[in-house]
Amino acid sequence: MGTTSFYMGSLRYGPTGKKRKNHAANPVKRKSPRTFTPMKIDPIRAKAAMEAAERREQEKKEFLERISKVKHSMGKKESLQYTGERKLVGIATMHKSNAVPIFESDKEHAKDIARMRR
Repeated sequence: MGTTSFYMGSLRYGPTGKKRKNHAANPVKRKSPRTFTPMKIDPIRAKAAMEAAERREQEKKEFLERISKVKHSMGKKESLQYTGERKLVGIATMHKSNAVPIFESDKEHAKDIARMRR
C-alpha cells in the first residue's frame, strides 16, 4: 500500500496517501452549485448605509485637515556632541568581540575585566 501524489493521480487517495471515502471520487453524487439570486434591497437600510458612508468620509476629511495643520510641529533633533564630562581611557574586550568602553572615573571596572577569564 503506497502513497499516491495528488499531482499524479487517483481521486480515491488523498495527498497523505489515506484512502478517501467513495463519494469523493464519484461525480454523480456531487451537488451542483446553486445559482446566484439577487437580493431585494431594503430602501431604509440602503439609506442608513449611505448616511454612514457619508459620515465616515466627512470624519476622514476632518482628520486629514487636522494632520495637515500639525505637520511641522516637530522640531529638528539636536545633534549629539561630546561634552567632555567623561574621559574615555580605552576599549576592553570582555568575551570574544564584545567591546566595552573604559572611562577614567571607573578604573576598577577595567581591572575586573582584565582579571576575567573564559
